Amino acid sequence: MYFHKPRHGQRIPASEITSRQVYDARRDWLKTAGALGLTGLGLSAAVQAQTAGPGKLAKLPGVKSTVAGATVMEKLTAYKDVTSYNNFYEFGTDKSDPAENAHTLKPRPWSVVIEGECAKPGRFGLEDLLKVAPMEERVYRLRCVEGWSMVIPWVGYSLSELLKKAEPTGKAKYVEFTTLADKAQMPGVRSGVLDWPYVEGLRIDEAMHPLTLMAFGLYGEVLPNQNGAPLRLVVPWKYGFKSAKSIVKIRFVEKQPVSSWTKAAQQEYGFYSNVNPTVDHPRWSQATERRIGEDGLFAKRRPTLMFNGYEAQVGQLYAGMDLKKNY
Repeated sequence: MYFHKPRHGQRIPASEITSRQVYDARRDWLKTAGALGLTGLGLSAAVQAQTAGPGKLAKLPGVKSTVAGATVMEKLTAYKDVTSYNNFYEFGTDKSDPAENAHTLKPRPWSVVIEGECAKPGRFGLEDLLKVAPMEERVYRLRCVEGWSMVIPWVGYSLSELLKKAEPTGKAKYVEFTTLADKAQMPGVRSGVLDWPYVEGLRIDEAMHPLTLMAFGLYGEVLPNQNGAPLRLVVPWKYGFKSAKSIVKIRFVEKQPVSSWTKAAQQEYGFYSNVNPTVDHPRWSQATERRIGEDGLFAKRRPTLMFNGYEAQVGQLYAGMDLKKNY
């Protein structure tokens, strides 16, 4: 609960006190659950009751994750919104373009090359990647730098499970991700909106954090093409463009990679791209957000949470850093 009375003489660390914003979000979710008649199920069961897919794609179930922070107790964004309102410039720059154009993507067969500063590089087929670790269901917030957000039930496992298989060396300070760039499958790659292929990167400790997810599905089914099939990154405390889709290469490197959006507009898109309501994009504020599916365009905007609400889990990664300089 938000209000907590400590024992006599006991001080509660600030990191263990639930913020007012998070408390209010949980309270709103409980109201929604009550309206749906789910309160008697308990929180975890209520969330699970909402995560069944529509049966459009192959099933990909996952067990409930035990990772701290992996299940957000908030109303889920509708499947139709999650799969029709996307940023995936390889298929076009409008939000509806990926859903309309991504049918040309061929997610099988698929393989991912892992290379660089590691003892066991190699090429791994999709079937092998699916078996690296047990699949988990994780309900994460997704916050876009443009000011909108969603709550999505992903299916996958911690990226660290895969990275450990490659045995990164002491020189591996960063992890670079490269995505597919095939003009035959992806009409957007024929444009010059970005310097293809799309490249993203994380510091090694960010990549190894248990919340960083290698996702293979959502809503209990395999990923739709427009959402990054057959596998994508999900880094819930960073803006959505950091979560690379349709990955074909993972590379351990010693120097900080140059991300595609940083290369395109360094003054607007920093390497870290942590969700931070106090650091505005040069062209708009990041202090509030619009949750997709909430009463249309005129819904009241909600306050943006520091690190997208995952501060308790990841804040220590940036201790002592100037987050306005390292934006």
